[in-house]
Amino acid sequence: YEAFKHAPTLGSLLDPSRAKVAGLVKWQEIGPAIQAALAQDQPDAVVEAGVVAQGLAGTTRLLTQTYHLVITNVPYLARGKQSDTLQTFCAKYYKEGKNDLATVFLDRCLELCAAHGTVSIVLPQNWLFLTSYRKFREKLLKKDIWHLIARLGPGAFETISGEVVKAILITLSRENESMVGADKAASSLVSIDTNHIRGIDVSELRTARGKAEQLTDIGIKSVEQLQQLENPDARVTLDEGEHGVLLGKYSYSFHGLTSGDMPRMKFNFWEIKIKGDVWIPFQSTVNDTTHCGGNETILRWEDGEGSILELQGARKDGTGAWGKKGMLISQMRHLSATIYSKYAFDNNTAVIVPTNPDHLPAIWCYCSSPEYNEAVRRIDQKLNVTSATLVKVSFDIDHWTKVAEEEYPHGLPQPYTNDSTQWIFHGHPCGSVIWDEETKWTVHGPMRDDDTVLHVAIARLLGYRWPAELDPDMELADEQREWVSRSQTLLPFADEDGIVCIPPVRGEVPAADRLLNLLAAAYGDAWSNDLLARLLRNADHVGKTLETWLRDKFFTQHCKLFKHRPFIWHIWDGLRDGFAALVNYHKLDTKRMETLIYTYLGDWINRQKQGIIDEVDGAQERLDAAESLMKKLELILEGEAPYDIFVRWKPIDQQPMGWDPDLNDGVRLNIRPFMSVPDIRKKGAGVLREKPNIKWTKDRGKDVVSAPWYHLFKGDRINDHHLTLSEKRTARETNHA
Repeated sequence: YEAFKHAPTLGSLLDPSRAKVAGLVKWQEIGPAIQAALAQDQPDAVVEAGVVAQGLAGTTRLLTQTYHLVITNVPYLARGKQSDTLQTFCAKYYKEGKNDLATVFLDRCLELCAAHGTVSIVLPQNWLFLTSYRKFREKLLKKDIWHLIARLGPGAFETISGEVVKAILITLSRENESMVGADKAASSLVSIDTNHIRGIDVSELRTARGKAEQLTDIGIKSVEQLQQLENPDARVTLDEGEHGVLLGKYSYSFHGLTSGDMPRMKFNFWEIKIKGDVWIPFQSTVNDTTHCGGNETILRWEDGEGSILELQGARKDGTGAWGKKGMLISQMRHLSATIYSKYAFDNNTAVIVPTNPDHLPAIWCYCSSPEYNEAVRRIDQKLNVTSATLVKVSFDIDHWTKVAEEEYPHGLPQPYTNDSTQWIFHGHPCGSVIWDEETKWTVHGPMRDDDTVLHVAIARLLGYRWPAELDPDMELADEQREWVSRSQTLLPFADEDGIVCIPPVRGEVPAADRLLNLLAAAYGDAWSNDLLARLLRNADHVGKTLETWLRDKFFTQHCKLFKHRPFIWHIWDGLRDGFAALVNYHKLDTKRMETLIYTYLGDWINRQKQGIIDEVDGAQERLDAAESLMKKLELILEGEAPYDIFVRWKPIDQQPMGWDPDLNDGVRLNIRPFMSVPDIRKKGAGVLREKPNIKWTKDRGKDVVSAPWYHLFKGDRINDHHLTLSEKRTARETNHA
């Protein structure tokens, strides 16, 4: 206090101009704080500020010196997560590296070095290849000497698991910028013009210990420093660059569409009734490269004029590719490829469209090959590769044209699949279309007996039909279209009201017998008891009957196959020999819900009452279970909270009154009453045989201010909410008035 009090000036100690050197924004606040405390004769305040000033002064002394060696693990913080003050500081003083605090620190540490001083730093790897760091890379490649890059990859830190941080260890030396010409060349230990970057890659090893051991043993790569400037966007790679013609000369890449509210805008096609003015196909990622894939979902498009215009973060990207031929690349991991469907595609994918359609087979052969993934990963190791990067790799048009001539002499195939989760599926339980390597074209394959056959047959029995069956203009391979036609011969087996009881009810044949008849018709002369046994074995039901599979295994497998958005619901009373019905959700309107309760279940109840009179074993237990189920289904039919349907994007006057679902709201919301009523057996399953993996927790993101429940939920996207019938009725009456 005395020292500050009698000091003639604080300027020499608290010079604000040194703030940039120290990298301490708060520095400029200390001088005025001390002066104010002195003026008011507040010793404690002066001492407190003085302690901070002393620490800052010591820090400044350290940070204004120069060093021969700087070693550190810098902090990581992307620009979007930085405070406004930090963003401003980084942009002002370190504009090339401003996108992450880690690259700002790399730049700052180089400033701490004397001429030819060296930094050795651990930091994330993405700045070596992301386009947003191009100027930063160019500056360092032209200005400083690069010695070593050790690519550590995920798991380099024992305390950080998974793919969170993919780190590198990099060593660089600072060039002496004050020298020029011969003086600089004479004093430089290494010339940038002739310098080689050495590289070590232990990124594939899974543990920190394994990486540490291999760092001293693995082979060292060597690449020319200045040659890195010739790579696309000056990306730094440990492999010798391929400086031929880039794929971008022959094609364009398009980024996928962002919906802004995925649970509202993107559904599986089997959840809703497809209407052209509301929904369009929405292609997504594939796990493995395949001719036709990623065709599971649809987008609430509404001619591009609906919700997608107001949702925060929604971007109608990729429309330039719509309707064109190309290939869709999944932007994660191994960059799996599939033929583009010409419709909308999501932002986990990118589409490559040839500038000349004649080059499509050649580009497909390249993009579907391991060489393509390897080429892209040499210049970009980020988990999700940007769409722009996908065409910044060398492409030998002559070589891949020859490959295409051998592999696809008739061109790429028209859409085909045997996968029932694809909208181009033909709809036949055992029909098969395959790619034939001899003819190099699609052909009819052998009758299928895989674990999906029974599920397709049940869907057909309940009256479900696939989009390919309902759209005569859908582009399909000839063989695929032929199976669509054959599927129509099975229409007479479809149940009219979409309700099929597993036990015989109301004079109808049991579900297992009806399913057997459909399968026999589908397989024709190939049908046999041995084939049935094989189907059950493939469906994980060895040595048991079709009826027990329907009761015990079907619904669990159906949920898994259709991504826990089931469209055939197994409703039961909890008894193995009790009432159980399979219901087509698409047909279960208010009227059919009443039919289920009072006709089918009502008939079962009457039979049990008669069974009690006839002293049939178990009749009383079955009656009690059935009457309990009826009460639960009546709760759903009435729809009083908490057994109502709540749709967060609809105002209260448009919410369903009782069981009156809008299929355009999807399975997740519409199935909730069936899972919310008191459980029959399994916790959380309600009246369903098993519990689908469905959650109604808060959805990601913030709603727009105009959202119906914005103020009630404070902008959150809440699904866990209930409305009484009285609230809905009042809102409808008010709106009508």
